[in-house]
Amino acid sequence: MTHTQVLLKIARMKMKYALAACLVLLLGTAFAQQQDDEDQLAKLTFVVVKDANGKPIRNAAVVLHPVGRHGKQERGGIELKADANGKASYDGVPYGKLRVQVLNPGFQTFGDDYTVDKPEMEIVIKLKRPVDQYSIYTDKTNDVKGDPATETKKDETKPTKDKPQ
Repeated sequence: MTHTQVLLKIARMKMKYALAACLVLLLGTAFAQQQDDEDQLAKLTFVVVKDANGKPIRNAAVVLHPVGRHGKQERGGIELKADANGKASYDGVPYGKLRVQVLNPGFQTFGDDYTVDKPEMEIVIKLKRPVDQYSIYTDKTNDVKGDPATETKKDETKPTKDKPQ
């Protein structure tokens, strides 16, 4: 091996080590940033109101579920109850994706995903009343088609004095 070949081989090895060191440094920085995001906690306040008039809904159940990296709901979660003003709050929610479900009798169930990225967040949730469902098996008066109990009977001819049989 010539002197030039030895120098080229040493240069290549130094380049490989430098690239490996840069890669390790970048991965370590990314991991540290991810850990910082997970270590940060937020205070969330939920305000549950009626969609029609904006009045608060008391005792609504606000359910919080963590969401994983691929949008899949993770195990665990917490349920909060709204107070008389329709408010529920929780301090100590980690930054990241959060699935929120709100349930209350007489209203449609609400569900949506939120990104927690601020130290304090207020989320207003408007619940709607259930709507009538449409069916091809009912007519406009909500009578079931073909049901003998709801169909009107045709006039039956009864014998009368005026008509002979």
